[in-house]
Amino acid sequence: MVEVGLADVRDAAERIRGVAHRTPVITSRTLDAAVGAEVFLKCENLQRVGAFKFRGAYNAVSRLSPEQLARGIAAFSSGNHAQAVALAARELGSSAVIVMPADTPASKLDAVRGYGAEVVFYDRYTEDREALGRKLAADRGLALIPPYEHADVIAGQGTAALELFEEVPDLDVLVVPVGGGGLMAGSATVAKGLDDRVRVVGVEPEAGDDTKRSLVADERVNIPVPRTIADGQAANIPGEITFSINRRLVDEVVLVSDDELRDALRFAFDRLKSVLEPSGASGLAALLSKRVPSVEGARVGVILSGGNVGWKRFGELLG
Repeated sequence: MVEVGLADVRDAAERIRGVAHRTPVITSRTLDAAVGAEVFLKCENLQRVGAFKFRGAYNAVSRLSPEQLARGIAAFSSGNHAQAVALAARELGSSAVIVMPADTPASKLDAVRGYGAEVVFYDRYTEDREALGRKLAADRGLALIPPYEHADVIAGQGTAALELFEEVPDLDVLVVPVGGGGLMAGSATVAKGLDDRVRVVGVEPEAGDDTKRSLVADERVNIPVPRTIADGQAANIPGEITFSINRRLVDEVVLVSDDELRDALRFAFDRLKSVLEPSGASGLAALLSKRVPSVEGARVGVILSGGNVGWKRFGELLG
């Protein structure tokens, strides 16, 4: 099985330096009072393409040969990874073809096309995006960069946590959204690599609890395709690589409801002056709804993983 270590994340940090944003870490006295802890929020909603995904995509694409860059890149994604690969390809003089769900939010679709990528649609409830992506890549000679099942992608995602620990080195707890598990795998690799006493907590939507179920069963569990407002976390089974890492390093996974996600979106907008997408708010939702146990008096880091939501969809979510 592919392994990713702290050294790989540090190498990725050098590779993306000056290309990806070093996003801010913010605090809120109101949030601290509500949670009973010192909370440090890593704002990946302010990353390029509006999500952490650019870190992993650029790290992976930058390692391709000039010949492969000339042939192009393929990816499959519900939105944020699609934008990240499209932008990374453009930055490195390549081209991208992205397999996306037919019900992708318009803001994400427009952004992918705006970065110059070709989009191929599929039905997320009846078709296998991985099979479609593999066939597309094989037919066209493209390099397939999956959203999380890739060591370079995982290492790149881990750079968000690495920056957080560089700024706030004495965290007790790290809270991370979980979809396919790439951000969690990279973040847990960093946290445990720096200090194995740090408690690493993943957050999933209630309808998409594949990683929580898998950790309980100690094997990958496949669930029906989740129907949740957290479209970026609508995975039905953890990745093989990501689960092999997370089963070793993640201490627990907690669940949040769609209503708790909406409350977190409101809190972020009203109190933090930040716009988040539902998936990006899941760590904040877990804290506000007291889903993360034993944080009283602790120093807690949270990755706000993304803010890709159009104004119309944002209004629908909160209205």
